[in-house]
Amino acid sequence: MTVKIKGENLILSGDLTENFFVSDAIQSLKNGKRLVIQNGGISEWNQESVVTLYSGLSQLPTSTDLQIKNLPEGMSHLLELALKTSPKDEKTISSKEDFFERLGRRGIAISRSIKSGFKFLVKMITSWERQIRGKAIYRKKDFLMSLEDCGPKAVMIVSLISFMIGLILAFVGALQLKNFGAQIYVASLVTIGMTRIMGAVMTGVIMAGRTGASYAATIGTMQVNEELDALQTMGISRIDFLGLPRMNALLMSMPILVLISDFVGILGGCFVCVFLWEIPLSEYIRYCTMAFSLQNFLVGVFHGFVFGLVITLCGCYFGITCGRNADSVGKATTNAVVYSIVWMIVMTGIITLICEGLGI
Repeated sequence: MTVKIKGENLILSGDLTENFFVSDAIQSLKNGKRLVIQNGGISEWNQESVVTLYSGLSQLPTSTDLQIKNLPEGMSHLLELALKTSPKDEKTISSKEDFFERLGRRGIAISRSIKSGFKFLVKMITSWERQIRGKAIYRKKDFLMSLEDCGPKAVMIVSLISFMIGLILAFVGALQLKNFGAQIYVASLVTIGMTRIMGAVMTGVIMAGRTGASYAATIGTMQVNEELDALQTMGISRIDFLGLPRMNALLMSMPILVLISDFVGILGGCFVCVFLWEIPLSEYIRYCTMAFSLQNFLVGVFHGFVFGLVITLCGCYFGITCGRNADSVGKATTNAVVYSIVWMIVMTGIITLICEGLGI
């Protein structure tokens, strides 16, 4: 095997399956603007030969005019394919972008994402409207399975977390109120806090990590397996068939889960007050009853309803827009959870401002 340099020509000959090196030859041509790779009588070659040759050629500047002549057909094809898909040019271009170009590119990507999300929201609302008219296509079995998953199966984890939140809220509040000898008002603190917002928020966070991630992973896997393409080929709306049963199930489950969360959170506060601060159970119940407000309770339930809608939209959106490989499914699942929590916080702020303006 020989590697010869003749002017602007790199001539290969002999058996290329043996170890050979082209780096030294490439170094001598680095300042050249043109390089021609020629066949000087190649007897044998394999894929390793192409990898070795490509490694040497990748050291050339991107401005070099590279030409391939008379190489074996398979070797020429592999080498051209490797050089064509090299990320070197992309890195060079991105490194030359200034701050404003990167900012503009990022802004365009964000605007496209917002536009895509808004279109999906409109499609979901349209699908819901078709359901009201009885023209939506989905299976009752899917709805019942989703209802079971985000309803009875979620009660235990929601109850456990809510109990701990009520316990912590009561303990922290009692530490401060003890300075004024007003530990008994911990019952009012826990009742108002859990029914107004904390029960709904904790339930939303739990369901975002549990159910929202499940929606994105399930639909994303269907995208990878081309099942979504099959639905589209059959003329079935993916939003109707996959989104509606999940949305209906979560919208029905969330208010009930919020109700359970409120009750268990108040029970957790009772545990702290009765067993740690030695407040009589009857007094705790009396102050809870005095602090309980139907208005606060309905605001909390409304939060849960909105959170259910947000979780469904994020989970189904990132599942349907998922890529077609396993890594995309993981990214879609992560995005569904993160965006669900972010939008729940945003909606909490909006609802709070509206309630404040209405005096609720």
